[in-house]
Amino acid sequence: MAGRPPYFTPSGGLPDQHQLLTGRAVFTDAYAVIPRDTMRDIVTSFLPGWTGMRMWVLARPLSGFAETFSQYIVELQPGGGAATPETDANAQGALFVTQGRLSVTIEGTAHQLGEGGFAYVPAGATWSVANDDAQDLCAFHWIRKEWKGAPGVTPPAAFVAHEQDIAPTPMPDTNGSWATTRFMDPTDMAHDMHVTVVTFEPGGIIPFAETHVMEHGLYVLEGKAVYRLNQDWVEVEAGDFMWLRAFCPQACYAGGPGRFRYLLYKDVNRHMPLAPLR
Repeated sequence: MAGRPPYFTPSGGLPDQHQLLTGRAVFTDAYAVIPRDTMRDIVTSFLPGWTGMRMWVLARPLSGFAETFSQYIVELQPGGGAATPETDANAQGALFVTQGRLSVTIEGTAHQLGEGGFAYVPAGATWSVANDDAQDLCAFHWIRKEWKGAPGVTPPAAFVAHEQDIAPTPMPDTNGSWATTRFMDPTDMAHDMHVTVVTFEPGGIIPFAETHVMEHGLYVLEGKAVYRLNQDWVEVEAGDFMWLRAFCPQACYAGGPGRFRYLLYKDVNRHMPLAPLR
């Protein structure tokens, strides 16, 4: 498709024995950076009931760290897929395709998602996924979170979308240098998580250290930038994943030469639990 933005997807492999061990991976009590060069064959995992798949686990609930979500990059071989991907009836899902084409069937309705395609799957839905292509791989992000109900709130419905069909919302007073493509309506209280694509033009910044209760998963789709995480400035590039605990200060400077874009998860719109998480 002409004008399609690139979405970085890991390809695995393994460095040779001459590779230096120095890298950018870091795990702290406030954030983690998982660089793209750590996403190798030997750290993939598999799931029962799937065919022709492997996945990189980017985030999982950890006591005392980020506790609300998990995030995978799933790679499907031609013909691969699953008839029942989700085994937790309380888990909602968000899918974002970065490579190839993904067939998603939700409650009997089939959808074809190309690169940049998005699907929201409510908790308890009947759904399946498949790579129907005879030759090419398919890859997608799968974000999972337990849906939390609230008085008077109806569970959200399934929907599909495509990033290129959604007009980005510029952040105030930025002249479009910082914009957000929103898949969920931020005023819809049915949704207790938001998944967005954030775009910075060269020179765009987050002009203050955001410090807030929302946990984050940030997967860099395109470009490079310097990101402030807690007290540190770190360089990140396409294919890197940043995993942020609640209240971790964060900011960004996108120096170019091209755009800097990432897929963002955050938890929203619910009371804070006053008892320990189960």
